[in-house]
Amino acid sequence: MNLAAFETLLSPIGQKALAAAFELNPSEETFLAGCTRMQKQFALELSKAAIETVILRKKAAGKFSRAAEMYFTREALEQSSGEIISRYRAERFAEFAAIGDWCCGIGGDTIALAAQHHVVAAEIEPLRLKMAEANLKAYGAHARVRFINADVTQMSLPQLDALFFDPARRVEGRRRFSVEEYQPPLALIKEWLPQVNALGVKISPAVNVHELARYDCEVEFVSVDGELKECVLWFGAAKSAARRATLLPERHTLTPMQTEARLSAPRAFLYEPDPAVLRARLVTTLAAQLNAAQIDREIAYLTSDNLIATPFARAFAIEEAFPFHLKKLRARLRAMRVGRVTVKKRGSPIEPEALVSQLKLSGPESRIVFLTHVEGKPFVLIGNEAGQVSNEGGFKRGWFQNR
Repeated sequence: MNLAAFETLLSPIGQKALAAAFELNPSEETFLAGCTRMQKQFALELSKAAIETVILRKKAAGKFSRAAEMYFTREALEQSSGEIISRYRAERFAEFAAIGDWCCGIGGDTIALAAQHHVVAAEIEPLRLKMAEANLKAYGAHARVRFINADVTQMSLPQLDALFFDPARRVEGRRRFSVEEYQPPLALIKEWLPQVNALGVKISPAVNVHELARYDCEVEFVSVDGELKECVLWFGAAKSAARRATLLPERHTLTPMQTEARLSAPRAFLYEPDPAVLRARLVTTLAAQLNAAQIDREIAYLTSDNLIATPFARAFAIEEAFPFHLKKLRARLRAMRVGRVTVKKRGSPIEPEALVSQLKLSGPESRIVFLTHVEGKPFVLIGNEAGQVSNEGGFKRGWFQNR
């Protein structure tokens, strides 16, 4: 979609085209057929824009509560944060009156910021900026936003209390992994920091954290329903810790505490930390909270004798643990009458699908098989989600009992 097509989409004829496209209930597979049908009444570019908008609105429903009234480009929708993250993040700016949203895109974060603040939103692409304006209207918040079509690398910073910066991590169709290859690069913030009290930067959760050593910031990793979504850097007054793991939508948060890594053979329970905890390097902090230990220095599975409820990890009851041997594993699972297994691995080169095929199981029971390392040696653990009781019961330490 280009700017001219979008502006037509906002006109009365464009809104009629949108209504007609909605009635077609289009999908990616029926896009061309839908365009052909729409062309009987509307111009080709308008037909394409209307059908694309309807498709993208359906895709956006999981991110935005008013997606049915919003406008997107495919790339901008993929890159945008959903409401859950944006609203949480906007609360970091609660004490500031005037906030800049630099590289605002289609306005996902602008919407959250404008709920409580006056916002200056800057974007270099005219189409995305126009969409941002329309999207703020859908939320009834456009009156609190001043939109600027500008290159933030060239403009002077207006009078602001705080700044949120969302640089492009995909340039010319290619994903950029280094923060200095973003457009604009992260280093640009050094020009802004002396002029604002607080600054937040959205970056990829796959960032090489060693790149961030030269920046005095808090590094926050955010997961939503157990899926790692984003990383945010917080500077100035917005910084409150060195590292943080945040779990949404419940808003559980974990920050570092002074702890030493402890190692232990597998015990009765195994904990699998949330990916935000892993990326924030807070495994030992979590272990201290749970009175747990790692099963291997290089593996982020934790183990303990007692089950402690935590939002920061999934817990599993372990029935057996022994050095990996295919025949022994197959024999034990058959003896337990297991016919279905879920294979989870950490540190093992074995592919789960290949293992399931090799086990050749049948039976009414189900188990989770963990392929991992203990003290540097390939190991297998058999268990279930904590709270599920096996027919056999009890934890057998296997190899450890006879060591």
